[in-house]
Amino acid sequence: MARTVRVLVVDDSAFMRKVLRELLESDPLIQVVGTARDGQDGVRQALALQPDVVTMDIEMPRLDGFGALRELMSARPTPVVMVSSHTQEGAEATIKALTLGAVDFVAKPSGSISLNMHVTRDELIAKVKGAAGATPRYRRVLAELPPLRREIGRLPPFATVSAAQAELPLQRIVAIGCSTGGPGALHQIIPRLPADLPAAYLVVQHMPPGFTKSLANRLNEISAVRVKEAEEGDPLRAGQVLVAPGGFHMIVGADGRIQLNQEPPQHGVRPAVDRLFDSLAPLYGERLIGVILTGMGYDGAKGMGQMKRRGARTIAEDASTCIVYGMPKVVIELGLADQVLPVHEIPDAVIRLVREGVKNG
Repeated sequence: MARTVRVLVVDDSAFMRKVLRELLESDPLIQVVGTARDGQDGVRQALALQPDVVTMDIEMPRLDGFGALRELMSARPTPVVMVSSHTQEGAEATIKALTLGAVDFVAKPSGSISLNMHVTRDELIAKVKGAAGATPRYRRVLAELPPLRREIGRLPPFATVSAAQAELPLQRIVAIGCSTGGPGALHQIIPRLPADLPAAYLVVQHMPPGFTKSLANRLNEISAVRVKEAEEGDPLRAGQVLVAPGGFHMIVGADGRIQLNQEPPQHGVRPAVDRLFDSLAPLYGERLIGVILTGMGYDGAKGMGQMKRRGARTIAEDASTCIVYGMPKVVIELGLADQVLPVHEIPDAVIRLVREGVKNG
């Protein structure tokens, strides 16, 4: 018999607390054990009630969602699902919360008080249930780094890349797939990649429209490599990371340029990791490095198999650092991972593989 998921709802709006309680308790396997009106009250109740999952608003009096998340993750790591707005500011705040250790998020369809919240019922219930099986981790070190380019003056602005950098040959393609917990993992990897490697990076993170742009922008601020949300026709360039836009599958065409489409979701998601991996395998073969990070489900396993059969080198994140040990687990169990590594060791492994590939021609 399935276990009931105990949930604490934290939101400064009494109306939203009521709506969230009703939506969650419409599922017989979810019990709302308490509600809190701000972050301070939320942390206190979380420590007292010890819920399986906390849903957390971001903008609240006394202690906001960020402060509550920090305190809770330090005192008693608990799976947290953020409830955020669709605005640009809301998306940026959500990415910050995810890098700090929140497991997932649900976007409000409009303002903080919305009768339309009922359209998110299925997503809310699915993500709360999924979060109940997650392992929360507070990403303190990189989550709160200031913008790297303002710290290190020697890094040139990307608009004026030197001729030597512009002519850097593209010798390797690094394809990364992730889902639940992915933003935090990407913040442990992308900022540690040097700008002078002859490798292009492609990222598929399961995330809705709007949020992928904020994710790319945040990573770009703290990284030496250039990070941007992918656009139709973008070429693959050394020292650049392209993030698949939410709501679009991202593939690479025979001309080496990005193609975006809104064909039906695969594995229930769009963008899908498999769509990217499948497109890369026949084009680049041994020049590929595939990486599967934390996430629920099995997206990426089929594509990883396609790449490996054509000579790609492959890495899967170890269970010890995964928020959700789903996608990497499938890849590992199928024997598709050349290396199984904790997330903090993946950047060095990628760098070694790129340099070995360059050395061996």
